[in-house]
Amino acid sequence: MPVGALQRHFLNLLDVSADDLRQMIKRGIELKQLRRSGVAHESLPHKTLAMIFEKSSTRTRVSFEAGMAQLGGSAIFLTSDMMQLGRGEPIEDTARVISSMVDIVMIRTHDHSKIERFAEYSKVPVINGLTDLSHPCQLLADMQTYLEERGDISGKIVTWIGDGNNMCNSYMEAAYQFDFQLKIACPEGYEPQAELLKKTGSHCEIVRDPEVAAKGSDLVVTDTWVSMGQEGEKSGRQAIFADYKVTPQVMEQAASDALFMHCLPAYRGMEVDENVLEGPQSAVWNEAENRLHAQKALLEYLLVD
Repeated sequence: MPVGALQRHFLNLLDVSADDLRQMIKRGIELKQLRRSGVAHESLPHKTLAMIFEKSSTRTRVSFEAGMAQLGGSAIFLTSDMMQLGRGEPIEDTARVISSMVDIVMIRTHDHSKIERFAEYSKVPVINGLTDLSHPCQLLADMQTYLEERGDISGKIVTWIGDGNNMCNSYMEAAYQFDFQLKIACPEGYEPQAELLKKTGSHCEIVRDPEVAAKGSDLVVTDTWVSMGQEGEKSGRQAIFADYKVTPQVMEQAASDALFMHCLPAYRGMEVDENVLEGPQSAVWNEAENRLHAQKALLEYLLVD
């Protein structure tokens, strides 16, 4: 019988109340300050995180593994070829076994239904480290970064430029939860999930022209045009998205104090001009570091009573 309903999971931003999300971000800032002050804070002693990677990553592995160590716990790195899951063991069986041995599980995979199925049978909390549908952990870091650098994002204008992918979907959920307006500039046929657009419609709109979408924006965000698993579409996507690059001209349309963010890895000269990525409006490097601090707050939220 499924047991996951008894647990608190983090599969999407909509799984958590807006108040809890804001509290998590504030806690992330506190944990960041503690680390920078050299103050040890081991709130998860003897806790173990299992990290399951069917999609590779630099930032996700390092941030979760380092985060658990800093909180006094430990992490186990697993890939599909290291597990019986890669040999055809049912997800339900893997979930039952792994969750009986660890305190929390993070999964980074392609098919979102896999993580939902795992969570359904898990005895412990499950975190979405990225699926093809969404990337909620990145949004915790992004929202923390904006709060640190510009204050409350509520009532602000955010512009997404590029593919209506998992990051775009999570930005739509963030717009709904954090009460900002999201303008999505994407080519026809590359819109975000229609069901989610309908649900968050009061906070989101599609504007085809990137410069028009960026006008007056407080935050401009993009992502790679070619995600993992889409390598065969690279040349076609480059042609389709050629007009959806974040350039200095695009940033000039935004507010004078607008920030630029990118979840990385970034491909300079493609989705973003190097002068933007390395420019004074870029918050990318703080954003990347905040994966560590925001996820430590998330781990505490899920594990500390």
